[in-house]
Amino acid sequence: MAYKDDINESLKKALKEKDSLRVSVLRMLLSALGYKEIEKRKPLTQEEFYGVVKTMMKQHAESIESFEKGQRQDLVEKEEKELLILKEFAPAQMSEEEVSQAVDDAIETLGAKDQKDMGRVMKVLTEKLASRVDGKVLSQMVRTRLSSQRPS
Repeated sequence: MAYKDDINESLKKALKEKDSLRVSVLRMLLSALGYKEIEKRKPLTQEEFYGVVKTMMKQHAESIESFEKGQRQDLVEKEEKELLILKEFAPAQMSEEEVSQAVDDAIETLGAKDQKDMGRVMKVLTEKLASRVDGKVLSQMVRTRLSSQRPS
């Protein structure tokens, strides 16, 4: 897969430059991808790859928050650096206009009328957009759109 090639190239470069932090993060990422492939018993799709990266980024963000509460600035800085490395492999986030259009299209396609249809709309959207938009933002947008629709 192309994403693994990119990671491996970046890993080789980091090894040559003796960038131990980068080497560590890239090896963790390759390991997580390997586990996911074993779990699925087939190569990952692009969307699944982004899902793994997004999960790792979320874990780092939670660690940063915890370390800040514990006043461990040294660990906060390390986690922030690791998070920046992971962001290089994350998908580009969709703009608000793109998300809005996708929500409108899904609602129209499914014929969703009210809040009872939210689950169906969210299922379709998360399958398509999961790694490129924050789930909370997506959920709020769908809820707002469905509550503003008038029954005909």
